[in-house]
Amino acid sequence: MRIEIWADPVCPWAYIGRRRLDRALKDRAEGAAEVVWRPYRIDPTAPTVSEPIDEVMRDPFVEESLRACGPEPTEEGELVRVSELAEAEGIEGDWGAAWRANSHDAHRLLVLAEEEGGADLQDTVAERILRAHFVEGRDIADHTVLSAIATDAGFIRGGERMAAGDGDRRVRELLLTGKAEGVRTSPTFVVHGMSLPGAQAPALMADFLAEAALRPPRELPEEVARLRRCEALLTRRDPLGALELLQPLLEEHGSDRSVRLLAARAYFHSAQLGRARRLLEELVAQGSDDAYAHLLMGHTLRRQGERELAEPYLRLAAVMDPALA
Repeated sequence: MRIEIWADPVCPWAYIGRRRLDRALKDRAEGAAEVVWRPYRIDPTAPTVSEPIDEVMRDPFVEESLRACGPEPTEEGELVRVSELAEAEGIEGDWGAAWRANSHDAHRLLVLAEEEGGADLQDTVAERILRAHFVEGRDIADHTVLSAIATDAGFIRGGERMAAGDGDRRVRELLLTGKAEGVRTSPTFVVHGMSLPGAQAPALMADFLAEAALRPPRELPEEVARLRRCEALLTRRDPLGALELLQPLLEEHGSDRSVRLLAARAYFHSAQLGRARRLLEELVAQGSDDAYAHLLMGHTLRRQGERELAEPYLRLAAVMDPALA
């Protein structure tokens, strides 16, 4: 069984959730489990240079970002509650992050660790990143700190690969993948297409794993899965994200009509009307019976101020498919 943890290493519930997952797995008799980490950002506005966390905790944008991390705060206060739960989960040491850190490079280190040594190495690196941030008070946006963490975990080339800029595109693609698949909180556990948000109790996690094990894993070709994610991003009103995720398909399958039509939709919804128009002109010429291509062409021309040119396309689309009228 492959368990994905979509999480941000600056989210305390990610640390607690990982420990609770261990407890749930210990009570599970069926087979081995592979745990892999996937990126999620609870604070995408975090500065490049980290700030002492005491100076920013009253920032309303920081407070809002923390709502994307685990349960809602209690009346006693989130920090007190989390520190008590961390102790209960066997996380030793003085609890408390010292820095508001941008986690992008920590995510890069995690994807590179998986690439270099598989899930086990990645999980070891993740544990050290979490401990560095929440117990040791280290700045996990600092490359020196990340390089030392990598070396300590046995990922000797980690610092070198970080310095070379490796892993950036992979992180950005995975963030878009998570968004397309509906990940909305850190941590979210995903198994065979089923998801469990939050650092739930071990018993609940065990029930989730048992139910997920009964569902066969999804086995879509990578191209089909990517295309569906791009469509989902358009549905979630992220056309620029859809275009970024679509780029490999455009490079490898640029003649495929469904890929090109999806690109035209993304160009249209991101107001890149010239690019949308050029693609749609080709698509309409090659598929005169494609009602949707005619409709999108008409709307593109309208937004460009070409109303007279737009009307024949819109009328023809309505004739071919009255639902588009």
